[in-house]
Amino acid sequence: MRSVQSDPPGMRSAIRSGLAGMLAGVAAVMVAAAVVRASDVEASEGSMEFQGAPLFRISAGPADGRAVLLLHGAAFDSSTWRNLGTIDALANAGHRVFAVDLPGHGKSPARRIDPSSFGVELLAHLGIERAVVVSPSMSGRIGFPLVLRHPERVAGFVPIAAVGSVDYAKQLRNSPVPTLVVWGENDGLFPATQATLLAESFTKAEVLILPGARHPAYLDQPKRFHEALLKFLAELDD
Repeated sequence: MRSVQSDPPGMRSAIRSGLAGMLAGVAAVMVAAAVVRASDVEASEGSMEFQGAPLFRISAGPADGRAVLLLHGAAFDSSTWRNLGTIDALANAGHRVFAVDLPGHGKSPARRIDPSSFGVELLAHLGIERAVVVSPSMSGRIGFPLVLRHPERVAGFVPIAAVGSVDYAKQLRNSPVPTLVVWGENDGLFPATQATLLAESFTKAEVLILPGARHPAYLDQPKRFHEALLKFLAELDD
């Protein structure tokens, strides 16, 4: 390791409450990132029918690029990745990017889902054989089951202070999925010590602790996050 199931009842509301106070502070970061992000990437967006209900998605990048699926945390949606410049950064590097609004967030209506199968069914619906999955906070309840049950469909995994890290660390022993564990040094919801615990469950993992960053660490350190993510993708085997 190089150093560089579902959430319990009330977890979603706790995350929303914990993040509410952060939003004002990170808004300026997101606006600044949106100003400097690349503008030469053609992206498409809109709702698609998935599991009998609309699901909003943004896609960008070459059709033959490595697929990257961007999930999101409880207080965010796909627009977070667009405003931060993540979609453009990945697409400009030649990757095929998909960012979705999970049900009940952004432009996707709320509905009940099965987190254990949502991820693999979404990949199939999007026509993706294998993807790198970026899974912050709440979306760990979708990302972790995908990695655990369908490792052949995950080319790489980027959990970011993901919900369920402690529980899934016990189940993912010696997982072969290449992983970049990202955490904020000053995460007020989940201590950064969980990053190492989780990384030890994978045979090939890196840990990135973003200095001074809070729970949505990518918002506080977008440049470092993008650099690390692009490096991780570049080093993956085909």
